[in-house]
Amino acid sequence: MSPSRARTPAKGTVALALGGGGARGLAHIVALEVLDDLGVRPAAIVGTSMGAIVGAAYAAGVSGQDLRKHALDRLKDRAKAMALLLQARVGRITDIFSRGLGANPVLLDGEKVLDLFWPEAVPDLFSDLAIPFSAVATDYTARVQTVFDTGPLVTGVGASMAIPGLIRPVLAGGHVYVDGGVVNPLPFDLLAGQADIVVAVDVAGGAHAAETSQAPGAFEAMLGSAQIMQGAIVAEKLKATQPDILVRPAVGGFRALDFFRARQILQAAEASREGLKRDIAAAFEAVSAGRRKTT
Repeated sequence: MSPSRARTPAKGTVALALGGGGARGLAHIVALEVLDDLGVRPAAIVGTSMGAIVGAAYAAGVSGQDLRKHALDRLKDRAKAMALLLQARVGRITDIFSRGLGANPVLLDGEKVLDLFWPEAVPDLFSDLAIPFSAVATDYTARVQTVFDTGPLVTGVGASMAIPGLIRPVLAGGHVYVDGGVVNPLPFDLLAGQADIVVAVDVAGGAHAAETSQAPGAFEAMLGSAQIMQGAIVAEKLKATQPDILVRPAVGGFRALDFFRARQILQAAEASREGLKRDIAAAFEAVSAGRRKTT
């Protein structure tokens, strides 16, 4: 069942926040499948980085099950997936010689990545989505959060996923934008007042193995440190306010770029499925009984 055809139970409405976390964000798909199983169509979705990529596709009417199939199909052939990424490169190896060591020959154009990897059903504009959707990005110059909810979808989501050092910043309207996880890695606070129940899926947190005999490489350390920073931001946010339901799939052992371990990530996230179903059912009961105020 696609989310555009599902019906939200009369006893309550749900809004959904999907956080950033690189490849771990594939775990969002399990939460979306739960909503489909329950016949729940979110009143609104907001996403950061990988959460924006997955959330926008779901808001377009692609079901959780179809997203799972699409992700596994796109990532099953490493050589084919890498060939697509090469098409999205901003620079070339020869740029190092013509532009110096400051050039980055592996930097990706996020908007091209989306065009190559998103399901065909995803529209061009925010206004054409089946479910209201917003993407969180960081205004690099102003050093503030920016929420995209109008205009070209690839611009807003491309800005939200523009991880420094990996994906080129997005220039739009005279502003430069980078990854939304820098300021708001789990943007459930943006859903206040939009539904009876706010569900947030956090995939940035989680500890790695306590001991290791191998230090991470420079690139892995950069991305891993960013995820540690995002986890710290979320922890501080939760001290001040919390969503009605917080889901934390057990994907902490995966790295930011473990996209070719998609099947294992989805399998690890399965442990959160039944708990989320119970939590949503309990929240609906509380709304029906008048024990929960609108968020």
